[in-house]
Amino acid sequence: MTRHLLSLAATAAAATLLSACGHQPAVASDSKPASEQTKQKTESETTTPQKDSPSKTTTFVMPSEEELKQQLSPLQYKVTRQEGTEPPFKNEYWDNKKDGIYVDVISGKPLFSSTHKYESGTGWPSFWQPIDESEIVEKEDRKLFMTRVEVRSKTADSHLGHVFEDGPKPTGLRYCMNSAALRFVPKENLEEEGLGQYLSLFENTGTKESE
Repeated sequence: MTRHLLSLAATAAAATLLSACGHQPAVASDSKPASEQTKQKTESETTTPQKDSPSKTTTFVMPSEEELKQQLSPLQYKVTRQEGTEPPFKNEYWDNKKDGIYVDVISGKPLFSSTHKYESGTGWPSFWQPIDESEIVEKEDRKLFMTRVEVRSKTADSHLGHVFEDGPKPTGLRYCMNSAALRFVPKENLEEEGLGQYLSLFENTGTKESE
């Protein structure tokens, strides 16, 4: 009887995860090979734009877990540090249509652009490519009897979501992200936050708007 109940519980858990952040699980395609697993760093040698002075940069130092618990909301901490998943259609950016870029909520490193965002119908913000592949780390995820590809940020080692092979052209990929792992920077604020180099991503969209 006990063995039968445990089997039913495992089946229910697997079914729940199948509905989270996507449909059919997939591994990364040949056009987007999985990155080598990266060890968690407590301090990064990369630089992050300093919000108060766009022309200056500062070395990002990874906060301690206690500091992160103070800086992040409970949901942000659960998603980024404990591989949690936020509810679909009830998160901040799933239907955000504004021009801008999405940065890591912890490190501030640029990850995705609204120019690569599309309606996936899943209830989570979805992108067909990142704006900086060097900041994206992919790891095989075999939790609950499935094989998926987890997406993490390199600098802060934040859990971001998963990537699937059912996305649109030209990549055929769907980066299914958690809003809680991201911070949106509107196009008009990029220069102020030291991210002016990404304004070129919106040159075509700006032209269309003016027309």
